[in-house]
Amino acid sequence: MALYMTQFSYAADAWKALVKKPEDRAAVFAEHAEKLGGRMVSFHYCMGDYDGVVIYEAPDEQTAAAIVFTATSPGHLKETKTTTLMTVEATMEAMHKANAEAYPAPKLWSPMPS
Repeated sequence: MALYMTQFSYAADAWKALVKKPEDRAAVFAEHAEKLGGRMVSFHYCMGDYDGVVIYEAPDEQTAAAIVFTATSPGHLKETKTTTLMTVEATMEAMHKANAEAYPAPKLWSPMPS
């Protein structure tokens, strides 16, 4: 299965509700992902641009999208960003494949001098 990472930020009223009555949102997400055919790998809260990040597996991008669409539909998240992840092994395979074939640059283009 492919790996996906979704970074998310809660809406202010969602944080207010979670502080007032804390709940394990990782358990909620894990159950939700499994119902749709995925599997949560890890769930972390963050300090920075996003409030949290969840890494999960899905058999295809449609399932990954369905997981995100339904998880965001209640409106408690103000922002999400989903990224497809690649293992080191898959990336190495892609590098070897890319090395086997050259891609021509545009005919009138030349790199900027550094």
